Amino acid sequence: MASSVLGFGRTVRLGVRTPVIAVADIVGGRFPFREAIVQAWFLLSITVLPALLMAVPFGVIVSVQIGGLTSNLGATSMAGAVGGMGVIQQGAPMAAALLLGGAGASAIAADLGARTVREEIDAMRVLGIDPTRRLVAPRMVAMVLVAPVLSILIIVIAIAASFTVSVVGQGVVSGSYWQSFGSYASTTDLAICLIKSLVFGFVVVVIAARRGLEASGGARGVADAVNAAVVLGIVASMVLNVIITQVTTLFIPVQVI
Repeated sequence: MASSVLGFGRTVRLGVRTPVIAVADIVGGRFPFREAIVQAWFLLSITVLPALLMAVPFGVIVSVQIGGLTSNLGATSMAGAVGGMGVIQQGAPMAAALLLGGAGASAIAADLGARTVREEIDAMRVLGIDPTRRLVAPRMVAMVLVAPVLSILIIVIAIAASFTVSVVGQGVVSGSYWQSFGSYASTTDLAICLIKSLVFGFVVVVIAARRGLEASGGARGVADAVNAAVVLGIVASMVLNVIITQVTTLFIPVQVI
């Protein structure tokens, strides 16, 4: 119990310290933008294709499930509203969290963990180089930049797939689909989606970095750090999704435009 509390405290400390360092370095002109760009490109390269493969079946499943229900109720014109809101508010940010928590967190934890067991992190500290400033901050910036991009990509692909299935397979009129979608979906929903993605990406990278920097025991320790980073990152994102959803539902009720 005590070790868990201490581990949580170290994670919170890293989560508070990293953005402060990143902002200070950006303002002071010392931030390693090249490293951040390289990491962002790497994260995109390992998540874009899975995002596409995940978004298409997700949009199809939502369309089929919602289409069957709205058809039984005689409200096929609402397919666009229900499908669109489901994708924007819940599906896209959680899909991005799963991708970043799986592919992104494992890559970051493995990289930092390997550096730790090879004593590169200790060597950096001996040389007066802060690992948080040199390694964690660029990865944090890269992750919070990539997360909204993935969410928007998933929204576009999933809604396009949902629209295609609704119109071609279920006989929904295309005009009514987009009319209902535009009546219920709003820029507020998109903003909430992007905020969720930013929060999930930040939490995932902090957990992965902390696990990687504390890896020990050789290759077995790195593997354990990667496994813990993936599991904890995804679970933390799900818990935060519930909390954010409850708060936004309480203060920002659904409105028909």
